[in-house]
Amino acid sequence: MNQELLMNPNQLVVFLKKTCAEFTKEDIKKYILQNGIRMVNFMYPAGDGRLKTLNFVVNNQAYLDAILTCGERVDGSSLFPFIEAGSSDLYVIPRFRTAFLDPFAEIPTLSMLCSFFNKDGEPLESSPEYTLHKACQAFHEVTGMEFQAMGELEYYVIAPDMKMFEATDQKGYHESAPYAKFNDFRTQCMAYIAQAGGQIKYGHSEVGNFTLNGMVYEQNEIEFLPVNAEDAADQLIVAKWIIRNLAYKYGYNITFAPKITTGKAGSGLHIHMRIMKDAQNQMLKNGVLSETARKAIAGMMTLAPSITAFGNTNPTSYFRLVPHQEAPTNICWGDRNRSVLVRVPLGWTAKADMCMTANPLEAASHYDTSQKQTVEMRSPDGSADLYQLIAGLAVACRHGFEIENALEIAERTYVNVNIHQKENADKLKALTQLPDSCVASAACLQQQREIFQKYNVFSPAMIDGIINKLTSYNDLTLRNDLKDNPEGMQALVNQYFHCG
Repeated sequence: MNQELLMNPNQLVVFLKKTCAEFTKEDIKKYILQNGIRMVNFMYPAGDGRLKTLNFVVNNQAYLDAILTCGERVDGSSLFPFIEAGSSDLYVIPRFRTAFLDPFAEIPTLSMLCSFFNKDGEPLESSPEYTLHKACQAFHEVTGMEFQAMGELEYYVIAPDMKMFEATDQKGYHESAPYAKFNDFRTQCMAYIAQAGGQIKYGHSEVGNFTLNGMVYEQNEIEFLPVNAEDAADQLIVAKWIIRNLAYKYGYNITFAPKITTGKAGSGLHIHMRIMKDAQNQMLKNGVLSETARKAIAGMMTLAPSITAFGNTNPTSYFRLVPHQEAPTNICWGDRNRSVLVRVPLGWTAKADMCMTANPLEAASHYDTSQKQTVEMRSPDGSADLYQLIAGLAVACRHGFEIENALEIAERTYVNVNIHQKENADKLKALTQLPDSCVASAACLQQQREIFQKYNVFSPAMIDGIINKLTSYNDLTLRNDLKDNPEGMQALVNQYFHCG
């Protein structure tokens, strides 16, 4: 067997001797019949951004073939706010490439993500998953290139304080056990996510850790590898489902909320992107950031105000987007700079062979490090609808190729300093600020909606639904209103504790 397939954590890949992208209906049936699988789960994201589940017993081969081929009916009005009860029936059809063995089920169970279809058998225009598909398709049609993405999934683990080897408050970055208490939990999450098809880059403890009311709060992060943007969203939503389920099993609480108390690090959902052509990364040219990358960044600079409508979707999001919290507040970009909205991370552009320097017995490696370069959008958080967010970023990057002055926009919004330091106050004043509330974000989306609706990527109904939801929070002055009200702030945090 191909060594790469043999090393794959997904048991279906190893058994079928093919990659997930090559899975067929016959492959799924073969795995089910030869591995004692007794149940099949259909899973799909609804309007609240969470996975929903429909369970099937494998009665016989004919029934198995029927559900894999025809899918099943579901009540769309209970899943999405834009669907009326009078005409609410939808179909859910499994996508075989997403199949994985459920790590939590006592009865052997195979799970698959599904796509939504309407009564005419057409993809549901306003479903999040199909919106992302259309965004990626439009990006390719306009640029001739592929849009790839990956996420940094930050979350807090919460459990009773054992008062042993207590970590330093807000100094948890890459901490090791026993000062970091949940490293084993995180690595087990990572193993399950990988078994479900997630392409993981690494995991580590993050900055945030503190104790409150006898409970220890420890921030962790799992970061993924860049893949096709549609797969990136699938992997992230399954990962959140796995982390929550494993936490429930251990009696821990988990939150992906952007802010859980004042004065402590909030959790973001940074999205890294790269643009590929013929399997080659287009983000660098001759060792420096390419024109392709700068056009994509210009698109994000232009649409940044409205991207918050997809990536920062409840009032607590805007308590994270404040100065001096390693979260952006202004529309700008820079190299290796965590005070900016779009960061160009350190990208292995040095000519030195660091491996040979660290290991004198090694010969020169000649590794093509240009493939590793990405750009990172730092505003989104765990409240985001993953499909809408990544679709919005694909639209923004595509838009950068459609505006004539893209490179001038990129030049104008570039900063190479920490904009929150006192000596850079003049530079800070010249930059446009991100919205500071859901209501402000909705207004920005209303102003820029035509760009997202172009090529029929975002449906008008979806945009209307997002604007209505954001506006309903009525939080235009909330950040200022709760500035000196910790009790009110905590009540708000509790309300949106399990967002996304």
